[in-house]
Amino acid sequence: MKIKTIKTQNRRDFMAIYECEHCGYLTEQRGYDDTYFHTEVVPAMKCPTCGKTAPDTYRPLATKYADGEIV
Repeated sequence: MKIKTIKTQNRRDFMAIYECEHCGYLTEQRGYDDTYFHTEVVPAMKCPTCGKTAPDTYRPLATKYADGEIV
């Protein structure tokens, strides 16, 4: 899965539309804007339709705020 669009964000918490790179399945879920979430959690999300995770070519989004920055 990858983040297609971030709909709303309050500090580091956000609501986004995630898209499967394999089958195009869309889902709306919450997320957390830190490096760990973007590099480890998002690519490990398993698509409920096809059961696949992100491909090796997955490129994580950059965070809105620097790690360690108090928001």
